[in-house]
Amino acid sequence: MRRRRFFPTAIATGLATPAIVHAQNVTRSVKAAYRLTTLSRDLEQPWGLAFLPDGRILITERPGRLRVFGSGRLDRTPLVGVPKVYASSQGGLLDVCLHPGFAQNRVLYLSYSAAGTGGAATAVARAELTDGGLRDVTPIFEALPRTGGGLHFGSRIAFDRAGMMYVTTGERYQMRRAQDLGDLAGKVVRLRDDGSVPADNPFVGRAGARPEIFTYGHRNPQGLDMNPDSGQMWLVEHGPRGGDELNRLVAGANYGWPLATHGIDYSGSKISDHKNLPGMEDPVRVWVPSISPCGLCFYTGDRFPGWRDTAFTGALSNEALFRIELDGPRYRSEERLLVGRLPYIRDVRQGPDGLLYLVTHSDDGGLFRLEPA
Repeated sequence: MRRRRFFPTAIATGLATPAIVHAQNVTRSVKAAYRLTTLSRDLEQPWGLAFLPDGRILITERPGRLRVFGSGRLDRTPLVGVPKVYASSQGGLLDVCLHPGFAQNRVLYLSYSAAGTGGAATAVARAELTDGGLRDVTPIFEALPRTGGGLHFGSRIAFDRAGMMYVTTGERYQMRRAQDLGDLAGKVVRLRDDGSVPADNPFVGRAGARPEIFTYGHRNPQGLDMNPDSGQMWLVEHGPRGGDELNRLVAGANYGWPLATHGIDYSGSKISDHKNLPGMEDPVRVWVPSISPCGLCFYTGDRFPGWRDTAFTGALSNEALFRIELDGPRYRSEERLLVGRLPYIRDVRQGPDGLLYLVTHSDDGGLFRLEPA
């Protein structure tokens, strides 16, 4: 993906601010007519969002804040208790995900870049949400070893039907790490809700391999969701210059990076002679040139009947929202929505109301909603 710089602006302060509820003109897509509504423009580099049972929305900001949007307003006071993050370059506070039993246990998870001896790494913390913030914050995973630099942390979190947690990690811009089974960078890991390793993970008991690993050979995956039809996990990941991918995750599979890729280096030089190799999983969809896909959401709602059972991903460098139609495990077609209207779409999620919510990753980032027209 093209790397972009974001320049610091003033941090939001104390009182709640009214939402900018501004609906734009009707747009007609292939299978639906919709309006784009702006809910807030008071976010600094928002990265992920999750919906609470009471309808409020949790939103992460990459500099290290967890915000709450509810009753038409963004609370100007961030929640307390967020773990310290390494907020440099692409690092910081990344995804937020609720425990499947959140309504009973109030547990959530945060992914972030954590600094320590040797540099920084993608980490996950488990915490309990209270009225004032987070408590019992416990780091439960870190994509060791730590290394220097601020690029390619991933990272998304999602749960499957069995209550297993999946976390994506980037290869930290050190491409060979993605193929090293003794290294947790450039992987998708599968964990129990307390961070322990399930006994049926594909590399449990294999000498020299980390038992947390579910799949490997990934570059920088920044979208993850479960396909509700199959129960399988899918992801989108950034290629280099070209070669972004949509992948269906198969336990133990190698997704090729950097030995097989459709992309080239940013310098224009070749990374590999191979677009695919025996024993490696081919992507379901490849984008050349890059779109820099971020966030992944399988739509299951009833507010847009024509969009049911399709996947959505934001496109940082294409400045669009992609709607992807699948035929089982195969790619069928895609449609670009909001072209040129929302720059840097970082995440897309379906709300409990059946509408689609987006955040845009900039210093004056926003929260937006797609509504039927």
